[in-house]
Amino acid sequence: MEKRILGKDLEVSAMGLGCMGMTHGFGDLSDEDEMIEVIRGAVKAGITMFDTAECYQNDDGTVYNETLVGKALKPYRDQVVIATKCGIKVINGKQVLDSRPEVIRDSLEGSLKRLQTDYVDLYYLHRVDPNTPIEVVAQTMKELMEEGKIKHWGLSEAGIETIKKAHAICPLTVVESEYSMLWREPEKELLPLLEELGIGFVPFAPLGKGFLTATIDTNQTFAKNDTRSRQPRFRKENMETNQVLVDLVKKIAVEKEATPAQIALAWVMAQKPFIVPIPGSRKLSRIEENIKAANVELTTEALVKIREAVDNLELKADRWDPNSANAKRVGK
Repeated sequence: MEKRILGKDLEVSAMGLGCMGMTHGFGDLSDEDEMIEVIRGAVKAGITMFDTAECYQNDDGTVYNETLVGKALKPYRDQVVIATKCGIKVINGKQVLDSRPEVIRDSLEGSLKRLQTDYVDLYYLHRVDPNTPIEVVAQTMKELMEEGKIKHWGLSEAGIETIKKAHAICPLTVVESEYSMLWREPEKELLPLLEELGIGFVPFAPLGKGFLTATIDTNQTFAKNDTRSRQPRFRKENMETNQVLVDLVKKIAVEKEATPAQIALAWVMAQKPFIVPIPGSRKLSRIEENIKAANVELTTEALVKIREAVDNLELKADRWDPNSANAKRVGK
């Protein structure tokens, strides 16, 4: 699989694998042995970057996504880039933002044990803690890099001014945020800033949390333990409105002899050379399908036509209700 460079020198496969959904956020837990085989199959298929986080765990803290990722990747540790995150603690089943230096260090030690490694390739602050200055976080990350415990660091869902302040203290390798044909907010300010500063971009949910695969029925309902059950874009009436985008993607897929998922991913990767999406899946067949998106060629002319078409669509793609806790901690 082709490689891309994030930041100055972090080389990874052009597409990574988001591992969250294997244990968290999209319904019930998957079988651990099956998921280990899926992750190892992804390695063999050419993926080198794997994304997890400390807070991807069940409410009682007995099942950690990091534990699964650590077991799966232990035989391949020197061949892969492991990305994990700190800054969100799960306390009594609820997520609490906390990025004090001592908390970051404690989180990292826990992550290292679960991941069965003595360093993390890419360590993110998962969300910005309003009670801890970002300069303090950046200084802590700088010290951890000097100690050899992390190789690179990044921010997830951070605002423009926060990124600038953090980067000035300790250069960022990556910023992670949602980005897809369905959700294009990063194009306004984030992508131009990252290009200017030489910071890589890792989009999560590049398939619109599955919507752009054209496999979700507009009558479908989602379980309470599936995050999509709380997102406005997955309400029946909004999915029906957004179906026009799925129809467009399906049309392009027929023309390119590809799948809708491959078109959606190829579009994301074609936007900038420093973009590495991390679609998630519990099925190796889907991962292998996604990887082939790197072979889909979208010419400049095709990209212009797609952009013009998408610009003219009126979508109902809100990620969260404006007053929800999730919405209030994005872009800080």
